[in-house]
Amino acid sequence: MPPLLCVAINGARTAEEHPHIPKTPQEQARAARAAVDTGAQIVHLHAFDVNGQETLKAQPCAATLRAVRAGCPGIPISLTTSATIEPDPERRLALIAGWTELPDLVTANQGEAGIVPLCEHLLKRGVGIEAGLLQLNDAHLFVRSGLADKCVRVLLEPLDADPQDAVAHAAAMEDVLLRAGIGLEQMHHGDGIASWAVCQRALERQHGIRTGLEDTTVLPNGNLAADNAELVRAAVSMMSVK
Repeated sequence: MPPLLCVAINGARTAEEHPHIPKTPQEQARAARAAVDTGAQIVHLHAFDVNGQETLKAQPCAATLRAVRAGCPGIPISLTTSATIEPDPERRLALIAGWTELPDLVTANQGEAGIVPLCEHLLKRGVGIEAGLLQLNDAHLFVRSGLADKCVRVLLEPLDADPQDAVAHAAAMEDVLLRAGIGLEQMHHGDGIASWAVCQRALERQHGIRTGLEDTTVLPNGNLAADNAELVRAAVSMMSVK
């Protein structure tokens, strides 16, 4: 099976970082549709409230999921559970327990406090888990968590600014998984220009990759991307030569 390509259409990026970060449900639906038309197979997103702030509250999450689903029927949608939005583990779990519209998947960063109970709650509700590893210790925590057999895939997401450092970090995390006998499907990305080096290494190893304005605002040549669709187009081009 060919490697998967996911697009992460927004995240915590600001207008100063990129002028076209989709935030409203309608903006996200249009951005997702354009990215899917260009080659993305999974859409990852963050919901925003009426003030343009990231949120895990039920109503904005439901409105965004409905809009993106309507624009991209049949495409799996992944929603964030990041502690950067709600750092208190109990409050975060309560917000997510209140979701009225469920995503197909969530990203669950394994280094965050309270992540195992959160994953177990969502698993009981039939939501797939993409286990996020942002640093080496996250990989060790994931191995010990007992969640691996229950997850859809694992995301290797080194945040190092230097491309060589990011690639080495991804390799170290992957080695932890291999030594633990975890054969889950993998999807890789980095941050900024380093994301492209991480993706290139992942493709050489037949892993899936992720791109989009959450992960990088620039193309492989360092130029600012016009939008998510242009980033996806660059990723598709990279995949075609592997």
